[in-house]
Amino acid sequence: MTTQAELATRFEAERGRLRSVAYRMLGSLTEAEDAVQEGWLRLQRVDDGEVRNLGGWLTTVVGRICLDMLRARSTRREEPLEDGGGGEFRLPDPVVRPADPVHEAELADTVGLALLVVLDTLAPAERLAFVLHDMFAVPFEELAPIVERTPAATRQLASRARRRVQGATAPADTGLARQREVIDAWVSATRAGDFEALLELLDPDVLLRVDQGPGTAALLVRGALKVAGQATLYGRMAPDTFPAFVGDGVGMVAAPGGKVVTVGWFTFRAGRVVGVDIIADPDRIAALGIDWPAD
Repeated sequence: MTTQAELATRFEAERGRLRSVAYRMLGSLTEAEDAVQEGWLRLQRVDDGEVRNLGGWLTTVVGRICLDMLRARSTRREEPLEDGGGGEFRLPDPVVRPADPVHEAELADTVGLALLVVLDTLAPAERLAFVLHDMFAVPFEELAPIVERTPAATRQLASRARRRVQGATAPADTGLARQREVIDAWVSATRAGDFEALLELLDPDVLLRVDQGPGTAALLVRGALKVAGQATLYGRMAPDTFPAFVGDGVGMVAAPGGKVVTVGWFTFRAGRVVGVDIIADPDRIAALGIDWPAD
């Protein structure tokens, strides 16, 4: 008979991987923690003789919890279609760290935010099949009962999701050095109000999205001229804006006095910016718990 302390020790050994599963499923750090904690509560309610493979059991249980959470989500995350916003959407929670050599080594294990944005467009069952099979090698035979389909149908879900992901994510053709150059140039140009310098960084069809939180109209701006114009409005925050590792690339945070108030990241193609995503929701920023140096 496994003691409670032994069970807790074994669960803690799985926690990091389970958090990774849940984060890729949900795109939310806080919801991922909730899903993992619910997995622990469910584990406590089963006879340990029923669980032969603890890691596999927990992965499927947490996957099922995430599936239920995805299905329960409102349609708030639908993206507004007109320039200027007027609707609401939710950008994924980023993992944010200072842009220094110590944290650069951690990037290999960080999921790309562009991928999370695409995953959020998938149906819940498609997302589960893709994430658990393609990212965590869970066999379709184990996934089928979760999505209430046959293994063959579950395989089709993953295949359909894979095509969507491959068709919507741009190749990672801009290295960290170039990303850092662009971030530095962006901050310098916004500080100086240099409209022309901003235009040099942007793809003509660049898309700016600002997630301002529930109950507040999201900002959606398309086109280099409009995005550059919008960026100059934020020049007052430039002195407190710093490069940061955001997800698996270089982004920026505005942190006056060491308190992070916005987090932003770029999507690149051929060295130019095709997407600018910014989280400006105070509650979400606070929930991320970013520890930023005041100096």
